[in-house]
Parts: sequence; structure tokens; C-alpha cells
Amino acid sequence: MEEKQEKVVSMPRIGDPAPKFKAVTTQGEINFPVDYTSEWVILFSHPADFTPVCTSEFMTFAHMEDQFAEANCKLVGLSVDGLYSHIAWLRTIKEKIEYKGMKDVEVNFPLIEDITMNVANLYGMIQPGEDTTKAVRAVFFIDPKGMIRTIIYYPLSLGRNFDEIYRVLIALQAADEFGVATPADWRPGDDVIVPPAGSCGTAKDRMDGQEDMHCYDWFFCTRKLDKDKVLDAILKK
Repeated sequence: MEEKQEKVVSMPRIGDPAPKFKAVTTQGEINFPVDYTSEWVILFSHPADFTPVCTSEFMTFAHMEDQFAEANCKLVGLSVDGLYSHIAWLRTIKEKIEYKGMKDVEVNFPLIEDITMNVANLYGMIQPGEDTTKAVRAVFFIDPKGMIRTIIYYPLSLGRNFDEIYRVLIALQAADEFGVATPADWRPGDDVIVPPAGSCGTAKDRMDGQEDMHCYDWFFCTRKLDKDKVLDAILKK
């Protein structure tokens, strides 16, 4: 008797171009990621409409939408539910749900209908060890060139940390803008790491002898980067 082989799930990786697709959403049809050229975009999935963890997350995303927009970032959601389910759920959120001081919350970013699970499978959001018919809580950070820069996966039972999602977005943009790396728990105003990590002598040459650089050892050098300078470069005025 032949053993049944499990289907291999293809998953995009950091540094890959974001897989292309067209889909119907609560805000009309989208062509992804073509419609988001020149912008950052966070594509995220949730397991199901009319579920409590997902409701708390969607309210938080909607509450923070303007904050993401100021950082030139659009939001796009997805679940394997149908369009009419999406519409009814979002209406319920606006009309009935009050959570952590958030109420009358209107979700204006697109929520993809993915009954066929085509997009979810394309992005590796269906993970059979967790669930075969629901998407996990995936978060894809895609830059203005359409490249995947960061991927975060959460299980069905765990709500996302939105401070971290926003921190990742700002850190990625700061790294691109200033040609630096960011250390653990970095936030605007903290010191940044001077690349490359080969030697402090090399780092000092790159930074043209800046006096605000500090070397802990040959492989670990940091320098100051003013918070206002970071935010002025990233956030829309």
C-alpha cells in the first residue's frame, strides 16, 4: 500500500517579490501589489469573520489606519469568508461593538474575499498543522518596490501586537532611509547600528569620523539618530 504524500505548501520568503493576484474586496477589486506601487502595504490574514480575537484586531487596525497612512502604508486584510459575510461583520463592528474605548469603528481598508483560498495558499496563510480551512494570522510587510521585507505568523488563538507591527514598519523605513540597522527593541530616538559589522574601523570610515559613534567591540558600533530626524523623513506632513 502506497503512503499518502502530504501536499507541500509553498510559502513566499523575505526578499521575494510579493506574489501577484487580483481579488474582490469590500472596497472593490484590487490588483495586488500593482495597485500599491510607491507605497508600503501590510497584507494580513485572519481566521474568520464574527470571531472575537479577529474583531479586536480589526478594530485596532481600523483605529490605527491613519497612523499607518502617515507612514505611507496601506492596509489590506484577508480571510476565507465571502464578501457578504465581510460586509455584515464590518457593519456589526461599527454598529454594536465597543472595545477598549473604541466604538463606532468603521473599517475603510479593503478586506479580501477568498472563499477559494487561492490567495491564502499563495501566501502560505493556510498551515495544515494549525487548521486546514482557516488562515493563520499572517502579516506581510511589502515595500514600495513590491518586495516582501518582513513576515510574522501568529496562531489562531493569539492576537497580534500592534505596537510591534507599527515599530517594524518604522524600523524598516528608517533602515532604508539612513542606511543603518536597528538593534533589539529599537524605537525612533534610540541609537542605531552602523553597518557593515566587519570592523569599527570600517564603520568609522563609512560614517566619515562622526563623533557620536560608539563602539562596544570590533563588530558592534552604534551611533545616535535623532528621533525628529527619523520621523521627519518617514511620516507624511
